[in-house]
Amino acid sequence: MMQNKILIANRGEIALRIIRACKELGIGCVAIYSNSDENSLHVKFADEAICVGPAHASESYLNMNNIISAAVSTGCNAIHPGYGFLAENDKFATIVEKCNLKFIGPTSDAMAKLGNKSMARRIAKEVDIPIVEGSDGPVEDLAAAITVAKHIGYPILIKAVSGGGGKGISIIKNEEELVRLFDLTRHEAEANFGNSQVYIEKYIENPRHIEVQIIADAYGNMVHLGERDCSIQRRNQKMIEEAPSPFVNEKLRGMLGAAAVRLARAVGYQNIGTVEFLVDKDGNYYFMEVNARIQVEHPVTEMVTGVDLVKEQIRIAYRSELPFRQEDVNLSGHALECRLNAEDPSLNFRPAPGLIRNVVLPGGPGVRLDTHIYNNYEVPPYYDSLLVKLITYAPTRKETIRKMRVALEQLIVDGVKTNIEILYLIMHNTNFVRGVYDTGFVRDFLETIKGE
Repeated sequence: MMQNKILIANRGEIALRIIRACKELGIGCVAIYSNSDENSLHVKFADEAICVGPAHASESYLNMNNIISAAVSTGCNAIHPGYGFLAENDKFATIVEKCNLKFIGPTSDAMAKLGNKSMARRIAKEVDIPIVEGSDGPVEDLAAAITVAKHIGYPILIKAVSGGGGKGISIIKNEEELVRLFDLTRHEAEANFGNSQVYIEKYIENPRHIEVQIIADAYGNMVHLGERDCSIQRRNQKMIEEAPSPFVNEKLRGMLGAAAVRLARAVGYQNIGTVEFLVDKDGNYYFMEVNARIQVEHPVTEMVTGVDLVKEQIRIAYRSELPFRQEDVNLSGHALECRLNAEDPSLNFRPAPGLIRNVVLPGGPGVRLDTHIYNNYEVPPYYDSLLVKLITYAPTRKETIRKMRVALEQLIVDGVKTNIEILYLIMHNTNFVRGVYDTGFVRDFLETIKGE
């Protein structure tokens, strides 16, 4: 019988997270890397490592042929895509399956249906989940986009059909902006996801961004693991996440969870995924999209449920049955995640790659760090600017916030500009502490501190 061995088709902190899960399960793992990542920690910590191309992602981490060849040549029987890059590319998942390799994620069929944002909206509507008004599928050109916009009214969102991670999204307030940004959004979608198709939906101003974690095996067992509140975001890029949401009560939690499971069952979903909703101030919810992969913010769910999501991903891919049912899921305590990025807030959060000279990491009970940085690590300019995911956990939300404040005080990253001061100030903001915020919070918060 072939020994299990996994190729990790990613980089940075998520690659290290997957390596840790593989080692705890006693499964061999192979890291891939680009020329610029030769000295990265995931290369050093994996059992084996193989270069898949030059620095630019299109020639390495998005190079399907090279990645499949790397898996075959190193004797792997599975590929874990992490998040970003090829994680939600159903074409890649199909190729993996046709090469008799396990894709550690949903099936290519489920991914094609739910990973395609416009198709997912149609399926949600079919299973009686409220959706935001928008285009019936992708809009092919600017003229079609203008027609849809006139029908539903401004403001609108242009969204990449294959999008995720806040990329390939533009908020449009009038026809002039639509004319200016339509093709730019399509180009961004093509650059990030290899698919230039976009769709349009009505923009709901200042809702909560609530997402539900689902997990399902190959035997029809499916549960949700509660919600995460991801409303603290800038330009659709999440900055701070927490679980559970300070806004969601038990009734709404049950409704959101049931809707998420209902949608996943409609396509025979397997492995883990996240169903995202917009929730207005009155508790009305609207389906937004499905992220058919592990999420950046998955640690907060792990902290409040005790479920190791990456291990479960791997077990499910190797045909293990889910070891718990919905009635076994218990949310306990509160968790926060802050994303520390290499970016310069004084220059409109421009990415700030460079040499990290010194790192000091906090610790203690209830403090977790997922990171790939170290002293004298060179942050490359080619990839996402995420450096550290700082997670705190405590019995109550107030205790968790206090713990996060101390952890941020003790976290030092010298040599590159970061957003640590902004995160620290948010942790002291009265409205945030009270749990009174929505997706417009960061915009208003930055305007406030700019005026001080």
